[in-house]
Amino acid sequence: MANYHIKDIEQLSGIKAHTLRIWEKRYGIIEPKRTKTNIRYYDDDDLKKILNISLLNKSGLKISKIANLTVEKLNNEVLNIGDKSETHEIQIGSLIKSMIDFDEFLFEKTFNKSIMQIGFEETLLKVIYPFFVRIGVLWLTDNIDPAQEHFISNLLRQKVISAIDSIPEYPNSNSENFVLFLQEDQWHEMGLLLSSYLIKKNGHRSIYLGRSLPYESVKRLNTLLSYKYMVTTVNYTLSNDEIKDSIIGFSKEFSDKKIFYGGVAEDAIPSPQPKNVTFISNLEEFNTFLKRLNKK
Repeated sequence: MANYHIKDIEQLSGIKAHTLRIWEKRYGIIEPKRTKTNIRYYDDDDLKKILNISLLNKSGLKISKIANLTVEKLNNEVLNIGDKSETHEIQIGSLIKSMIDFDEFLFEKTFNKSIMQIGFEETLLKVIYPFFVRIGVLWLTDNIDPAQEHFISNLLRQKVISAIDSIPEYPNSNSENFVLFLQEDQWHEMGLLLSSYLIKKNGHRSIYLGRSLPYESVKRLNTLLSYKYMVTTVNYTLSNDEIKDSIIGFSKEFSDKKIFYGGVAEDAIPSPQPKNVTFISNLEEFNTFLKRLNKK
């Protein structure tokens, strides 16, 4: 069973830490555990309850009423809003719950409902990508068990790959080649897969090279194929200074390419920013770029 600090709970539930403390004190909604050194922490059961409270509160139910619900009634209320609600926040919360509980049924229900309501592309942009952004920090700091990470990543990976395969290959007069890869010792590829889907959906060619591609292999690409655009990421185990050096090195080595970096923290962005580097803060911006590229 995982242990979460209050900042982890804030990241996953969207409830500010100070708000959660007030609710704990005023309504007794949860009672955090404490270490021998008196540091507060929460377990999986606490997280699931807080997620339910967050979903009900964001659907309009007052915290004073939520506090009086039994665990059974709390769960039933969440199921009811899950059947009726179209809010992305509730769908993201349901994905988090399915990950914590290894609940494939809840995952399928949430995923399919979102596609029925807003389609796959909007689900990708409004639900899947924000979900990964929300829990990404916790993965990198080992505050989510690798088994939970693998469970949800593999389910979503199957969905995205299937969607990519379903896009027909068709000629586009403005079609461009995009090379996508993760740098050496980098393994989290969901952001890259989502980018690949958008590239192909917009009529461009996605040359997907996958995870942990050695730097020397990247350098040899210029002798193997013609392309203008690269999409990649950095190794998050590096310090901000090391990430900056890596980005600057790539920008100089591939000065004739337009390089897109995903998931780079603001503190790790070099200043001045290399002219041939664009940082993908969200996939909607990247999708907008691809659509504009079609009109050139």
